[in-house]
Amino acid sequence: MGVGGKFWDLLKPYARFEGLDFLRDKRVAVDLSYWIVQHETAIKKNSVPKPHLRLTFFRTINLFAKFGAFPVFVVDGTPSPLKSQARLARFYRFTIDSSTLPVAEEGILVERNQTFLKCVQECVELLELFGMPVLKAKGEAEALCAQLNSEGYVDACITADSDAFLFGAKCVVKCIRPNTKEPFECYCISDIEAGLGLKRKHLIAMSLLIGNDHDLNGVQGIGLDTALQFVQNFSEDEILNILHKIGNGDIPQYWGDIKSTEDAVSHSDESMPMNRKEKEQKKHETWWIKVCSKIALETNFPNDEIVTMYLCENNGTFTVMGGGIIATDGPSISWGSPMTEMLVDFLVYHQPWQPSYIRQKMLPMLSTIYLREMATNPVQTLLCGQYEFDSIRRVKIRYGHQSYVVKWKKAASAISGVKYTAPVDSDLHLEEFMEVDEPNDLLDESSNPQIHVDGDCWFLLTDENMKLVHSAFPKKVDHFLQANERRELKRKRTSSLRSEESNGKLESPKSKGVQLSITEFYRSAKVQSQEKSGADLAKDSNCQVDRISKENRRVSSPNLSKSARRRLLFN
Repeated sequence: MGVGGKFWDLLKPYARFEGLDFLRDKRVAVDLSYWIVQHETAIKKNSVPKPHLRLTFFRTINLFAKFGAFPVFVVDGTPSPLKSQARLARFYRFTIDSSTLPVAEEGILVERNQTFLKCVQECVELLELFGMPVLKAKGEAEALCAQLNSEGYVDACITADSDAFLFGAKCVVKCIRPNTKEPFECYCISDIEAGLGLKRKHLIAMSLLIGNDHDLNGVQGIGLDTALQFVQNFSEDEILNILHKIGNGDIPQYWGDIKSTEDAVSHSDESMPMNRKEKEQKKHETWWIKVCSKIALETNFPNDEIVTMYLCENNGTFTVMGGGIIATDGPSISWGSPMTEMLVDFLVYHQPWQPSYIRQKMLPMLSTIYLREMATNPVQTLLCGQYEFDSIRRVKIRYGHQSYVVKWKKAASAISGVKYTAPVDSDLHLEEFMEVDEPNDLLDESSNPQIHVDGDCWFLLTDENMKLVHSAFPKKVDHFLQANERRELKRKRTSSLRSEESNGKLESPKSKGVQLSITEFYRSAKVQSQEKSGADLAKDSNCQVDRISKENRRVSSPNLSKSARRRLLFN
């Protein structure tokens, strides 16, 4: 949820819709709970076992391989008693009075339910087998995501909780639509500040007025528009102090364009505009007094515990490998290689999938890792221990984005001892993959590598990023581009020759506008009349043949069955 009052609708005009390469080679913090909670929707649509694992599996592969990002997954810690109380209030909002709810204490009613905790633990185990870094926040996952973003450890956060900005996030990716030209719907705090004049503390003040995850109600009678108009009157350094003063009953004077009537001009021609300004001034003053009165009626406002939580800069411990930045405790932010066989065994146990299906879906991720390794350390190795880079087959354009279709050739002698079985073995059929159909509206679409057989040679065709392929195999890319240039040049020459030949045929003496002699004129007219009479004769003969064939069909059709006529026609 985050901030209440349809807060995302307020920010919608300042959304950026970025292209497919927006997150390429960037680090991004992922609120894992944001993914897991969507498995409830998948359960309603399709009765699939453990959909949270299915979504996490496909989304991780696409985020890493298709979008080229380096994800850092963050899970929730122990939520504050205030949020636990808010959860109870949200659950019982339409059944009982929230004032009768039990008070959440430290360690009581603060842990997630056991079912959700089990889902989180299984997803964490899956991600660790992928080699992805997983961090645990002290409290809210979006708080640690925002801290990683504000301190520069990641470039963006993927979460739907709008209070990530309140925790200090700079860039939030709210939604990803993979099957579009601009799949990323993201929001930057710089755009919000430029468009609305709101900074981090302004947003905190708005959440106190209209409600948030820790206080659902906010101030009674104050909505989104009123809260926005109120906080825009003050700077970021003033707004929280103003709320404290109003909460203590000290209502500040309204700051308007006209502070007193002494400044009014007595000229008759200017009296009406000034009267209108005075009326507007009084109207705003009345509005101001009403808003401040509503705030002053709230007990314990603003809640300092909520303000301190949003401004906290220590939401988790972690270690950053590389760049000379190393923290003291916590898991490291580093990316390893997938433990393929253990991951296959894990998914076979939890999902009704065949091992060959899992390996096929993992291939885009494995090929991305292979190309990155070849770009940094070009050594002669094989993809999955069995396939070598053969060539670039063509350029593929999908949703306006270009990629190379890479042709991988199965090596003559695969490395011995490698257990990885390629998804093109003789006992594997394409029908096996058609049974599992991934929905297109989520990040579950995974491109299947195509299988190509040329004689005794086996090939795999995968879609790869053009820049990554060029970094790993620059000579192969140059050879492909040069071959394309030669083919294009040959095509242009062929088309130009054909056009010249056609122009030569059309340019006869008759078509050049040259006046014919009377002998040539009568000769050409005679030829045309002969051709016309021959055509008419042929037409008459054809018509007669058609009449005869129709009469024959009328006679023979009743004697033949429908199946017999079909065999006569198509055999």
